[in-house]
Amino acid sequence: MDPLSDVLSLLKPQSNVSAGFDAGGDWSIEFPRNIGIKCYAVVSGQCWLVVEGVPEPVHLTAGDCFLLPGGRPFRMTSDISLTPVGAHTIFPPARAGGVVTYNGGGDVFLVGSRFVLSGRHADILLKMMPPIIHIRREEDKSALRWSVERMMQELSEGQPGGFLVAQHLSQMMLVQALRLHMAEGPNGGVGWLFALADKQMGAAIGAMHEDPAHRWTLQELAERAGMSRSNFALKFKEMVGTSAMEYLTRWRMLLAGERLANSSEHTSVIALSLGYVSESAFSTAFKRVMGASPRQYGRDRSAVAA
Repeated sequence: MDPLSDVLSLLKPQSNVSAGFDAGGDWSIEFPRNIGIKCYAVVSGQCWLVVEGVPEPVHLTAGDCFLLPGGRPFRMTSDISLTPVGAHTIFPPARAGGVVTYNGGGDVFLVGSRFVLSGRHADILLKMMPPIIHIRREEDKSALRWSVERMMQELSEGQPGGFLVAQHLSQMMLVQALRLHMAEGPNGGVGWLFALADKQMGAAIGAMHEDPAHRWTLQELAERAGMSRSNFALKFKEMVGTSAMEYLTRWRMLLAGERLANSSEHTSVIALSLGYVSESAFSTAFKRVMGASPRQYGRDRSAVAA
């Protein structure tokens, strides 16, 4: 798999709420802080998005898609001067799909999903992403249009199996939005997601993901990127926010954590499969990155699953 698929497969983003919102007239709704990623698309009409900590409001029009990866409180409104009401007064708790109509509807229609990421270390995805990912270029919007329109149809019609179909469509929207964001280029951002958009850094990260057990050296990774060792080390640190060797170690430990939690493999087997000849060296690295020994981590995760 490619690195983006690797990370999303490891973190298993699950859409636990997929719903539509049909608003009319003047309205303003405040959404609280949440865990995970929110993904929305504007099917028709226009509105404003105001996110805590982001100085400028974002104007959204039909076809726009946006992700809110950081879980920050946000407001959606027809007019930024209006006083908002709490989302809990409009949206039923634990809603399992369908369309919420407000003020008679008819002026703006949105579809969206909230994704919860599994694992203690979902922050590798969330903390290295901007507070808003806004897909607004016409050619990008056309790539998302089928998923958006199909989700609107599933949520509106209430056909048998519609909730499951909406969940799969929301997964497609999430991946498409991340892919389109990457295609826009790094634009000065820091993090693995931005680095994947760079041809040189993407080649090095792809090599590490393809063969995490290989005893990679900085020189080998620099050659994969077509760069000198020193220039590669500097560019990787600037773009990813950590050194190449630190990134490799963290990726290995995330893979190990998944296997410790979901298999009966012995620690020595996992260590060897990820390039560690010494089980003690592996255990030391695992505790430093994951905050617990391999044995404790596997036991805690098994208890949570139970």
